[in-house]
Amino acid sequence: MDWNDSPEQAAFRATVQKFIKDKLPKRYAGGEEEAFEGGWATDRRSDDPEARQAAQDWAKALASNGWIAPHWPKEYGGAGLSPMEQFIYKMEMAQAGTPNVGGSGVSMLGPTLIVHGTDEQKAQHLAGILSGDVLWAQGYSEPGSGSDLASLQTRAVRDGDEYVVNGQKIWTSGGHLADWFFALARTDPDAPKHRGISFLLMDGKSPGLSVRPLINMGWAHGFNETFFEDVRVPVSNRVGEENRGWYVGMTLLDYERSNITGAVSARRDIEKLLAYATGEGKDRSRLAEFNSIRLDVADRFIETEVMYNFSFRIISMQARGLIPNYEASTSKLFNSELVQRLSNTGVKAFGLYSNVWDAKSKYAAVEASFTQRYVFSVSATIAAGTSEIQRNIIATRGLGLPRG
Repeated sequence: MDWNDSPEQAAFRATVQKFIKDKLPKRYAGGEEEAFEGGWATDRRSDDPEARQAAQDWAKALASNGWIAPHWPKEYGGAGLSPMEQFIYKMEMAQAGTPNVGGSGVSMLGPTLIVHGTDEQKAQHLAGILSGDVLWAQGYSEPGSGSDLASLQTRAVRDGDEYVVNGQKIWTSGGHLADWFFALARTDPDAPKHRGISFLLMDGKSPGLSVRPLINMGWAHGFNETFFEDVRVPVSNRVGEENRGWYVGMTLLDYERSNITGAVSARRDIEKLLAYATGEGKDRSRLAEFNSIRLDVADRFIETEVMYNFSFRIISMQARGLIPNYEASTSKLFNSELVQRLSNTGVKAFGLYSNVWDAKSKYAAVEASFTQRYVFSVSATIAAGTSEIQRNIIATRGLGLPRG
């Protein structure tokens, strides 16, 4: 592991820092992505002209450097950053609390099209992703197909030059804000479950495609359920071969898997907790009253540093040309459970003041951030691969334990 920047890396870090200082709109300066429900994706369609302008200005600034898609190859409009440069870029953006631009179109669809898409598909869709003009949503999970995604039942039946799609997707993040959808649908119901699936692109305005909100326990609208009722999709919108969509859908070019964004967020949270509990919120804090809570805070502080070192371990491997496997699962597992433990500790630190949900209330501790995060963090050990799945990977690939 190497904690120090080389001269070239230090210069790149300084470039990113200057960019943020010069280009980040005031609306986002000093904030956090979650401070705006939906973040940039919501702002781009806001009725508030200042919010729309901020979203446009930030997307335009990032696009000028290829930084909307820093991991994409330069020939496709990305920045072509090395894993270490991606690491530095993400670290600085996370420390500044900048909003993400592009969503799953950048992280998932774009890399998939670069590898498997036709020239026509690349020409039609990549530019819109890179400019921030077109937002995509993912149609993978279904009510009966989560971790076992290959059991999905949404059907796409060939009818001449079109597929007729029927079925339902769930947990469609940002579906209410999306312009287009990419989805997996079963095109051969008689094939083994990992086969017989095709990868389709669907215009969000297609007749029969409807999005309905799912409001989480924190009263926020991020997820949706998506229904397909005789939605007609041109065969030319299929990515890759028919019935080979499972393998197409697993494609990713973002090899920077250090989760440095999570490590930075955890460090910011513990620093915020300590600053408030020993400063303006001292009278509301229970740290002086209970040794157990002080010990919890100390444990969380140590764990945030452990998370940082997990991140540096992974990026050090990638910088040497190695591909993290169970190491990435270890990092994901530790981070998702750290988020929950840190939120729990933040709630306990302020006692009854943590019952206040409204961030603007004069009684809210740390602007109710730990109270809200405590509720929102329930899904942390489910999203992006459950803790059970991560432990299985660590057991079999890391420890060499037998399956079953």
